[in-house]
Amino acid sequence: MTSLESQLRALAPRVLGALVRRYRELQGCEDALQEALLAAAQQWPRTGVPPEPRAWLIHVANRKMVDRLRQEAAERQRAEVVASWVPVDEQLALAADEALALERDDSLDLLFLCCQPSLTAASAIALTLRAVGGLTTAEIARAFLVPETTMAQRLSRARQTVQEAGVASEPLTPAERRARLPSVLRVLSLIFSEGWVPSSGEAVHRVDLANEAIRLTRSLRSAMPGEPEVMGLLALMLLTDARRDSRTGPSGELIPLDAQDRTKWNRLQIEEGAALIESAFSQGAVGRFQLQAAIAALHDEASSTESTDWVQIVALYGVLARIDDSPMVALSQAIAVAMVEGPREGLRRLEEMGPRLVGDYRLEAARAHLLERAGEWVEAAAAYRRAAAGTTSVPERDYLVLRAALVEERQPLTRRFASTSPR
Repeated sequence: MTSLESQLRALAPRVLGALVRRYRELQGCEDALQEALLAAAQQWPRTGVPPEPRAWLIHVANRKMVDRLRQEAAERQRAEVVASWVPVDEQLALAADEALALERDDSLDLLFLCCQPSLTAASAIALTLRAVGGLTTAEIARAFLVPETTMAQRLSRARQTVQEAGVASEPLTPAERRARLPSVLRVLSLIFSEGWVPSSGEAVHRVDLANEAIRLTRSLRSAMPGEPEVMGLLALMLLTDARRDSRTGPSGELIPLDAQDRTKWNRLQIEEGAALIESAFSQGAVGRFQLQAAIAALHDEASSTESTDWVQIVALYGVLARIDDSPMVALSQAIAVAMVEGPREGLRRLEEMGPRLVGDYRLEAARAHLLERAGEWVEAAAAYRRAAAGTTSVPERDYLVLRAALVEERQPLTRRFASTSPR
């Protein structure tokens, strides 16, 4: 990506936010923004970047919106549309609005708009990446492995849902932002998760999605510096992303946490994440992202799997389970307990929660890991194969198939023969 492309992508959400605040619609404002960005991409290399690039883009996009509204009004012979959208003293009104847009950053309101609870998680993620992240429809479609036409339809429906819910002409109040904050954090977390562990496809991770989630969360933290859960989510992302370079081997194969070369971990990100979570805990209110970040910090600060403070991790999962009683928290807690009390206790806990994750490959993968640690080679290999059959991620499938083969090689010869003999 060129420096000009990066600059325009960074400016886009702030310009779109200003347009949405003025015109109170999303689709038309996005179209006007794209025309302004195209004009900038064509003109700025020749004339140079203007002193106030955001003002330039807002001005051009405003003119595009006014032209469109005039045309619609003329076609429908409804002068009242022009009167309601375009003030009589148009030049003065636009100039005043553009000046206001330079004094404030509307991109945060745009983020909250895209993450409103009336949208499904998939639609909110796509709309956020499009409107706030600046990704093209084609880029988002590639990220989720769907045709571009399918993603375009999803985005269109999401915009319609937002429009029907109403686009406020005034910025959200601090109380309104806090009320919507859980939805925003959830969407940002899901974007990062899809980048860190893609739900399908051949990539071990999607760096573009993970980076975009971190960027957006940094922006959110700058706008809401006193929110501990925002700090917690940013810390969790940084502490997790710090391990990126050690997650794959020479052939691009997936490497699990306990086998990673920890010298490749990004120490600057770990230090920043640890400082963030310490600051978040000092605020008093403890949320699930803070607890998850604290767990990630214990992993990152340990020199090996064996030296990890598993007792503290189990305690943190116990607190987290009281806040977030989800199957994945229970699954992670069972694995942590196994590191303290042994694989049999971990397996017992997995059996207790089995009905909550029936058919989920992650349950079978966890069971396989603990069975392997317990020396139950035949059962472990079978569980690894069941997990491999259940995942749509190619790297995870390949890793699980490899684990199954390696476990089978560790079986005593007589047991291996017995397990393959016809019955």
